[in-house]
Amino acid sequence: MQISEIQIIPIKPNNGLVAMASVVVENSLYLGSIGIHTKLNGNGFRITYPTKSLSGKNFNVFHPINRNVALDIEQAIIAKAEEVLSYQNKKSNEYVGHSNTNNTERVL
Repeated sequence: MQISEIQIIPIKPNNGLVAMASVVVENSLYLGSIGIHTKLNGNGFRITYPTKSLSGKNFNVFHPINRNVALDIEQAIIAKAEEVLSYQNKKSNEYVGHSNTNNTERVL
């Protein structure tokens, strides 16, 4: 199965949700609003498919019904998410920021 045009959009972490994803399947079907969450044990990521809430009930917007398709999509998204999020973390760790303005020592 061909999974292409994988887009990962990092977001401010919220209850384990760290990014949103979209993919194109077989150059024919666009799937968006796929959530990327950190696993509860903190090791790696998991994905969730969108739901719609109507009258207090949740309905699936879409999701794979074949285990192999689900794994192909999940592996493609998680591989790209690891790449994007590790790059983002690396860049944020390189930020130096402002100097310490609380230092009152003067050198003449």
